[in-house]
Amino acid sequence: MTDNKALPPVVSAEEWEKARAELLTAEKEATRAQDRIAAQRRRLPMVRFGEYTFASTGGPVTLRDLFGEHQQLALYQFMHNGPDHFCPGCTHFTKQVTDLDGLARNGLAWATVSDMPLDQMAGYWKQKEWTVPFASSAGTTFSADCGAGGGFLLNLFLRDGEDVYRTYSTGQRGVDRILFVNNMLDLAPYGRQEAWEDSPEGWPQYPTYG
Repeated sequence: MTDNKALPPVVSAEEWEKARAELLTAEKEATRAQDRIAAQRRRLPMVRFGEYTFASTGGPVTLRDLFGEHQQLALYQFMHNGPDHFCPGCTHFTKQVTDLDGLARNGLAWATVSDMPLDQMAGYWKQKEWTVPFASSAGTTFSADCGAGGGFLLNLFLRDGEDVYRTYSTGQRGVDRILFVNNMLDLAPYGRQEAWEDSPEGWPQYPTYG
């Protein structure tokens, strides 16, 4: 993008330190609130989830199979927008799914499923050069049973032996908040530059995914 003419006001070092300290107080309050929410999240009950069989490039896989050797599973539901159409938000999200080894070291497996046909998923994964494990939930009621419907959703599961339980799910801004790029842009002067943001007059802003 070209340089923007809208700029934050220039102040003295002392004024900047004062403004930064005020923001830091608000940031610490938000951090403590997030810690409380995380503690509440760890105390959520769980619900037993049914058995599902998905299609993968290696053959049929069950929901239990996606855990591998781990006890926990994060499972992202990638939207199905029809033949030759791919959700830009899910694409943006999937590009940022990294360090799965780091998750695995903490006992958490990751996989992505979609109601897209397997061939469509496989072709898109190859085009994007993604290494994220994936399977097709087409022909199953999995996305509907999760409450995703035709949308996207992140689910967390826990297994006890062969029994699988859902412990948490989130969508919309709950998914948005874990993205590296989005969080870094939130720290930058111009933010994400998306039309919905509350930004100063004259700040560059464009349609989301535009």
